Amino acid sequence: QVQLVESGGGLAQPGGSLRLSCAASGSLSLFRLNALGWYRQAPGKQRELVATISTSNNANYADSVKGRFAISRDNAKNTVYLQMNSLKPEDTAVYYCNLGGYWGPGGYWGQGTQVTVSS
Repeated sequence: QVQLVESGGGLAQPGGSLRLSCAASGSLSLFRLNALGWYRQAPGKQRELVATISTSNNANYADSVKGRFAISRDNAKNTVYLQMNSLKPEDTAVYYCNLGGYWGPGGYWGQGTQVTVSS
């Protein structure tokens, strides 16, 4: 079992930046041996993939965030990050950390952190 806890959400202005973090506890070998990802869900919409990263640090991004967001992982700190730049109002959503999948979600989710982009 592994527990995932997100942090770093909040309010940002359009064009601004935020950095999300997701720290893992529990089975840390599970963290290090699996792909990780960030997903988001806006009100009234389905949860969607934002970015994933493999164990060899290959990254996969949704078209809507390419060139603006960057995913990274630090296995020594058992943490995955999402650097979000040039934020847009349409980036407003609850962002969830996920463990276990590269092209789609795996079986472990964090509780989510709210990101609101508004002037």
